[in-house]
Amino acid sequence: MIKKFLSEFKEFALKGNVMDLAIGVIIGGAFSGLVTSLLDNIFSPIIGCFSVGGLNGLSFKIWKADLHIGAFINDVINFIIMALIVFLLMKSINKLMSLGKKKEEEEAPAEPSAEEKLLTEIRDLLTAGATEETLAKIEAAKAAAEDK
Repeated sequence: MIKKFLSEFKEFALKGNVMDLAIGVIIGGAFSGLVTSLLDNIFSPIIGCFSVGGLNGLSFKIWKADLHIGAFINDVINFIIMALIVFLLMKSINKLMSLGKKKEEEEAPAEPSAEEKLLTEIRDLLTAGATEETLAKIEAAKAAAEDK
């Protein structure tokens, strides 16, 4: 029972989807640090030139509550950049995946249509000799094709 459980767990853990998810989380964490650094060290100081204390220092007070609008704006910009990077990454991966599929589709020979199969069968029957039995087969094939 334990061996079966471990075997099932191993199969689950090593499936492509789980491994892809793990890689995505690791890359996402790295991108998150990179984008946060980009915002904190480049964009925030530029935008902060227009406010006292930088973008993170942009806040105002309502009664006793301090609303840190600058930090929120910083997080929104962070999210938009992260979403854009993930979108572009997935778009390029899907493009690469579709290139491989197109080659496979081109290599696969096209299967003849039902009409072509019927015509081939009729031709073969006619070449075999046009007896009454052959003609009955042709009529049955025509009726079957019309029903489809």
